[in-house]
Amino acid sequence: MKKRFLSAAAVAFFGLMLNAQQIKFEEYDLPNGLHVILHQDNSAPVVTTGVMYHVGAKDEVKGRTGFAHFFEHLLFEGTPNIKRGEWFKIVSSNGGQNNANTTNDRTYYYETFPSNNEQLGLWMEAERMRHAEINQIGVDTQREVVKEEKRLRMDNQPYGNLFPTIQKNLFTNHPYNWPTIGSMEDLNSAKLEEFQAFYKKYYVPNNATLVVAGDIKPEQTKKWIQEYYGGIPKGTLYPKDFPKDAPITQEKEVTATDPNIQLPAYVFAYRTPANKEKDAYVLDMLSSYLSNGKSSVLYKKLVDQDKKALQVAAFNQGLEDYSIFAFLLFRWDRPLSRLYRLILMRRSKTSDNSDL
Repeated sequence: MKKRFLSAAAVAFFGLMLNAQQIKFEEYDLPNGLHVILHQDNSAPVVTTGVMYHVGAKDEVKGRTGFAHFFEHLLFEGTPNIKRGEWFKIVSSNGGQNNANTTNDRTYYYETFPSNNEQLGLWMEAERMRHAEINQIGVDTQREVVKEEKRLRMDNQPYGNLFPTIQKNLFTNHPYNWPTIGSMEDLNSAKLEEFQAFYKKYYVPNNATLVVAGDIKPEQTKKWIQEYYGGIPKGTLYPKDFPKDAPITQEKEVTATDPNIQLPAYVFAYRTPANKEKDAYVLDMLSSYLSNGKSSVLYKKLVDQDKKALQVAAFNQGLEDYSIFAFLLFRWDRPLSRLYRLILMRRSKTSDNSDL
């Protein structure tokens, strides 16, 4: 039998990889249900305070889409202790930076400060959670901001509506059917009382996770967390029983137009297991193997060798309830130059409602 040995370099590499994955953290819950995760890393004098609310586009209802993303903007409007327009000024004047983002499944806010301003970051996020101001001025202002974002990133962007087209056709019953940014008609018709009710329902401590990471002293951080968050009342959590979609049993072809493109996009899309399943990691690796870089399998075959495409990509969009795996090909085809051609692939052997 031929024996195989790892080189010293390979052993060292695997050792580094194992050590790199050992991120130490502490987690606990406050009595009001807020989940807290602390990670101490004193290698640089900075601290990030992040709050993830377990609310995304899928928590909306038809006729009122776009609320979760709208709140990504609206919750920077201010609080009784932070005047309107002052949020970003406070952060930048104290050497920090901040942002937020929204997906189908969650909304995330964060501030990164020099470690001597850790307390400020904790206080600001507590202010947002305790009593953000949801008023008509803020709603009217941010509605116009969201409209402009939709025009810039989707409606006037080449291929900007490609992913929403995939979502619309892959999901019939599940609320992944609509894009995160939602419908402008829905946001225009929503009343102030509906936005206030959405905030009261979802932006509560027992629907959130607070992460503090960086150059911290854990015991002091815990005291600040208790001081700022401990008194925020818990809310009522509602069951998230989203409707399921039946498996795709036949291939379906859909064509959609887009006036902003010159090269047609051919998309082969599958409904795949949720990102909580181990198969999601396999699909992530598969997408890299197939199309990550010019040495990837699909690029070498379809672009370099056969010259059937000008560009090719594969991706696995991980979501909590399902995921989306898609192949994209871009090619010069004048009769189809302003079209998306979307093929929904039937399932192979599977034990659930995913289709790959």
